[in-house]
Amino acid sequence: MNNKYYALLGIVGPVVAYVSIAVSIVLSPWFSWERNALSDLGHSVKSGVASIFNLGLLLASFLTIIYTAMIFREHAKYTSVFLVISSFTLQLVATFDEVYGFLHFAVSLLFFVLIGVSSIAYTIERRSRFAGVMFIIYLGSWISYGVRTYNAGVAVPETISTVAVVLWIVVSAVKILSD
Repeated sequence: MNNKYYALLGIVGPVVAYVSIAVSIVLSPWFSWERNALSDLGHSVKSGVASIFNLGLLLASFLTIIYTAMIFREHAKYTSVFLVISSFTLQLVATFDEVYGFLHFAVSLLFFVLIGVSSIAYTIERRSRFAGVMFIIYLGSWISYGVRTYNAGVAVPETISTVAVVLWIVVSAVKILSD
């Protein structure tokens, strides 16, 4: 198999994550963008869709780790280290769901910090203006939430920030495929 085809995992991984999140939201009429965190969907005691949500995060991060280790590291050597670690922390978010209290909060915070660091690393390493703009969107979503520019649950900046990061990851995968 041509190694470049591993780049497809840089697309499939994020798709798996967002499909599992979307299915979890659709199957959870109690979920509210104004009140909830996305992780509320993965609460193994309170959420009927925890298995869908958490399995989606585990699988998506596993696919992203394979993508990063097999092909992305040739594209962005230094960024790949941060991307593997941040993908692993996403597995920790799914494994240590909200039932684990502070541990879940800690690994979630670590995940969001590390995806931001991954974005900065990619922006610098690849001189990517696109990734730089995505980092500004990522950061802006958290700042806006923190200063209460809008009234919403933490699921909103979680979604905006991860979509911003995922976009440059997918673009990198498409670039690797097309080279």
